[in-house]
Amino acid sequence: MADLLNVNINDFMAKIIAKNPGESEFHQAVQEVAESLLPYIEEHPKYKHAKILERISEPERIIIFRVPWVDDNGEIHINRGYRIEMNSAIGPFKGGLRFHPTVNLGILKFLAFEQVFKNSLTTLPMGGGKGGSDFDPKGKSDNEVMRFCQSFMTELQRHVGPDTDVPAGDIGVGGREIGYMFGQYKRIRNEFTGVLTGKGLEWGGSVIRPEATGYGAVYFAEEMLKTRNEEIKGKTAVVSGSGNVSQYATEKLIVLGAKVVTLSDSSGYVFDPDGIDREKLDFVFELKNIRRGRIKEYAEHYGVKYFEGQTPWNIPCDVAFPCATQNEINESDAKTLCRNGCTAVSEGANMPSTPEAVEVFIGSKILYGPGKAANAGGVAVSGLEMAQNSMRLPWFREEVDQRLKQIMVNIHETCVKYGSDGSDFVNYVKGANIGGFIKVADAMLAQGIV
Repeated sequence: MADLLNVNINDFMAKIIAKNPGESEFHQAVQEVAESLLPYIEEHPKYKHAKILERISEPERIIIFRVPWVDDNGEIHINRGYRIEMNSAIGPFKGGLRFHPTVNLGILKFLAFEQVFKNSLTTLPMGGGKGGSDFDPKGKSDNEVMRFCQSFMTELQRHVGPDTDVPAGDIGVGGREIGYMFGQYKRIRNEFTGVLTGKGLEWGGSVIRPEATGYGAVYFAEEMLKTRNEEIKGKTAVVSGSGNVSQYATEKLIVLGAKVVTLSDSSGYVFDPDGIDREKLDFVFELKNIRRGRIKEYAEHYGVKYFEGQTPWNIPCDVAFPCATQNEINESDAKTLCRNGCTAVSEGANMPSTPEAVEVFIGSKILYGPGKAANAGGVAVSGLEMAQNSMRLPWFREEVDQRLKQIMVNIHETCVKYGSDGSDFVNYVKGANIGGFIKVADAMLAQGIV
């Protein structure tokens, strides 16, 4: 049976790779899901007959467009814009926009594919999508970013809307960029509507939205630890990244009594053995969100060690929160984490662990929360923002935070339901993939061959 399953997976992936050449991140994401789902699909022939997995792996629509803009010196630049509308079986397409030089079709397809399962796990009525551009906002003036965002939205507005496709932010797209894009959409369409999430509180945004992904990753880690009668309080945590997700994961960890000892960016990481407290975190907020500086400045300011060009996974810890980018933890890193006493990994980023690293985590039977489950808090609160926009009513901070926490508890319960093997071990990868698949698959069956 195992040999037959391997043949099926190999055949399935051969077709995916042939149809999507050169898109290694997309291949990786699909294979990880296929390895969990194909045995389940074999046991449930209705999904196999309707070729649901094949259909989920093919985007409903891919939009690619040019984005010309003018810099402060009057020079014209041309970037490429994308929107991957992956699956709308359970609701309008929903997923972030990423502005970063590494953005390409394969990366966005992997993110959109993951988003389908993540959004399904929240139980909110949201399909999956992703988009962005190879534009780099770093080093650009506010006016340059504004001109780019206006040009980007001039084309994107044809394809999005509150009942069609509702983008949000991602790497390189924060409140500033969302504001510029929303303003351009409103100007062109002559309507004030919930077309984007991550908006400012004064104009339709939701409290807790900036915090949601980081908070949610910590809430998910809490639930995993509870299965072993443990808690976050007193744990030493290693966090990667220093952007939005990392900042708010650190904030929630501090509140819950953990000690965060690392933060990083693309240039290296800082190690603070005394822990990052509220005052130090406020320095990081100002450094990264206002001055847009490098994390090295934290080390210089507080007199701690900075490791240039390295990642923080060799630092001993109890829990790890990879919150930077895809494939930041490799097999060697995973082995080092396990060897140094790490017992839980909760992914704040999308697919931050390579397949080999995931094998190490699962083989070591540590608590491993994959991104599509552990970092679903961001899109969950985006869904709550959509609900508030539809009702024209804001909710209070405590209410949104409580709803977020309950969604993460529910996602954890789903993962346990479909990921338990009869022992004390929970395969959260399997649980998240099957749990996210069922709702979308059943909706696709109900809607016919579309």
